[in-house]
Amino acid sequence: MSITQFFRILWARRMLIGATTAVALFATLLVAWIMPPRYEATSRVMLDIVKPDPVTGQTIAPQWSRAYVGTQLQMVTDPQIAERVAVKAGWVDSPELAQEYRESGAAGRMEYRRWLAQRVIDNTTAAMVPGSNILEITYASTSPEPAAKLADLVRDAFVEESLENRRAAAQRNAEWFQTQLEEVQGALADAQQAKTNFERANGVVLTDDLIDTDTTRLRALAGSTPATQTQTMTGGGVAPSAGQLAQIDAAIAAASRTLGPNHPSLVQLRQQRAALASSVARESASQPRFVTSGPTLESLYNEQQARVLQKAGAANEARRLATDVIVLRERYQETAARAAQLEQEAQSNESGLTLLNDAVVPQARTFPNYPFLMIVSLAAGLGIGVLASLLLELFKRRVRGVEELQLIDAPVLGAMHEAADTNQKTGRPFARLRGEQFAT
Repeated sequence: MSITQFFRILWARRMLIGATTAVALFATLLVAWIMPPRYEATSRVMLDIVKPDPVTGQTIAPQWSRAYVGTQLQMVTDPQIAERVAVKAGWVDSPELAQEYRESGAAGRMEYRRWLAQRVIDNTTAAMVPGSNILEITYASTSPEPAAKLADLVRDAFVEESLENRRAAAQRNAEWFQTQLEEVQGALADAQQAKTNFERANGVVLTDDLIDTDTTRLRALAGSTPATQTQTMTGGGVAPSAGQLAQIDAAIAAASRTLGPNHPSLVQLRQQRAALASSVARESASQPRFVTSGPTLESLYNEQQARVLQKAGAANEARRLATDVIVLRERYQETAARAAQLEQEAQSNESGLTLLNDAVVPQARTFPNYPFLMIVSLAAGLGIGVLASLLLELFKRRVRGVEELQLIDAPVLGAMHEAADTNQKTGRPFARLRGEQFAT
């Protein structure tokens, strides 16, 4: 089909095309006039994706930001938030809405509050402003003031629900950590008691670096100058307990390097020395006066080494118990810190959202937009008319030009058309047969 044929068909069917266009325009305007107007108001909130949480200091990873934004968009139209909006708007106590609910037949399908929430959801849309982290919440209503009011109510309910969800999650985690803290505290107390009982029963005392006092004394003797200790008794002979006194002095000197002055082990060693010193003094007074050599440093070292070897098993067990205490103490501190952080987070007012401008009362309605509707209806009516004309032409073909006969190789005898000549009597143009010779 050529362009000429196409326009000939349209011109022949011009009445049909005009009728469909007029009907489409009239129907569109009638529907727009019957349907109630619609006003849209927009409220904004900013998603704090980049800003770290003031309590935990955490930020949303870039790979999770898209999922986070999608979740927030879905939450805006969540039924729980919509029901909160219906309650704040006073719809629950509205007799008109209750009557409409009963007449709609929805009483058997859903509850009244859920029905009200669905009304909020049907008129609410949420979208991100392109190139930003600003969330726009739009509410459509038949009046401008309710549209602005409900847009702000949806935004406030969305922020409140987000904050409550964060608090509830933090509170649940805090309660779980508190339970773990109590269990760790009990295990730590049991471990400390077991360590104390074992040390008391086996005479093993560990320093802060998990070394027993006997090993500490042995190291002190090993670091001393190898010389012979000479005891000179001026008030009598050499006391039999003089060697033990020297051993206790060496132990006190070694313990003083690692233990505090009021440590129970050091106090006990001093008490033993005081008692032994008085015994040495009595023994020295009862012995004849002579000068002899006391125990050598080597003998003291060997004696202390034998004692360390004798208590090696008990010292290892004491170190194991002390290690359990250290591990449980570190676990207790970490659990306590995490529980305290979650308790603080459960009381925080930070929702990760920042309120921006309130909704402005719309001055113009978004529906009906008569210029836009007229353009759309005219285009639709024209398209329907053209399509109908082509369909009619397809089922009922007509010859409207010489070109159409030439397409089927039909012989052309001539063509009739209006000429510019006029009838001299009437002054009207008349048709004259113009044609050349006739093909046969």
